[in-house]
Amino acid sequence: MTISIEDDELSVGPNTLRRLAAAWPRRATIRTDMMDVLNPGAYDPGLLDYPAGLLPFGEHPDFLAASDEQRSQVNTLAWLAYNERVIAAEEYVANPTFEMLAHGVFPGVERFEAKEAIQQSHVDEVWHTYMHMLAMQRTRQARGIVAEPATYEHPVTNRRLYALTAETSERWERDLLYLLWTAVGEISINKFLDLVAGDRTIQPMHALITRLHARDENAHGPVMFEVLKDVYASLDRKQRDLLVRTLPDAILAFGAEDYGLWLEILRFVGIPRARQIVEDSRSLPGSDLLVTDFLPIQRLARELEIEHLVDFDFSTNQRI
Repeated sequence: MTISIEDDELSVGPNTLRRLAAAWPRRATIRTDMMDVLNPGAYDPGLLDYPAGLLPFGEHPDFLAASDEQRSQVNTLAWLAYNERVIAAEEYVANPTFEMLAHGVFPGVERFEAKEAIQQSHVDEVWHTYMHMLAMQRTRQARGIVAEPATYEHPVTNRRLYALTAETSERWERDLLYLLWTAVGEISINKFLDLVAGDRTIQPMHALITRLHARDENAHGPVMFEVLKDVYASLDRKQRDLLVRTLPDAILAFGAEDYGLWLEILRFVGIPRARQIVEDSRSLPGSDLLVTDFLPIQRLARELEIEHLVDFDFSTNQRI
């Protein structure tokens, strides 16, 4: 193992994990809704691909001055980038973490209940990537997309994780950062998916994909909640200090509005004054976060008895 186990190790809450694992055959999208994903219905070219209200510059006069075709292309690319952000979180953060959990890298997850729930969650995550890949391909075909920005598959959440891991000198530090990013993501991702899942102005297929994904995540959040509690109880002081110190980084990375992405998309489409549009949007109060509800993470910090140690104000979503 790369992380030590203390003698007073606490076990994972078996009742919660056992219940979630037993329900998997009945609720997992891959088992119950595959045909809806593979045959989502007709594409309506008159509907938006992405909720217009989620564009931070949607009311900016320079953006509104662009042609209908340009604004439509920005909307479609926004939907594709949204999917890329979800896939990048699954493929490059969550899946490697679930593999580490399954292979005994972290302490405290030795019980069968934990291993079963972790493996089920891992299966779900691979399926989610496939769902979002299908949704993106249908959109590309329907809209005739033949070129896209080259780097928008590296979203802000991942970039901030990579920046922190680049500063580490020990493997256990890197592993714990991935675990923390995964826990914050899995516990909070429904707040991100719900931004699209309930919108009635967009393609029904797009709302469907995010809604089905969110349903699976209703189970993943509690799984990671229980797993992180047990892992944390098994860590030494130095390892706990790392998680406490970097929890605000993980929260803000997950919720961040990705202005680097928006600049890239606006420039790709050829919107004039793209940088000014982004800077003006970024300067508005509260514009730094796309997701603002972190109450489940606050509850986790409270149950870990570290809320008073975390340099983050959950009432304002600001570092202390």
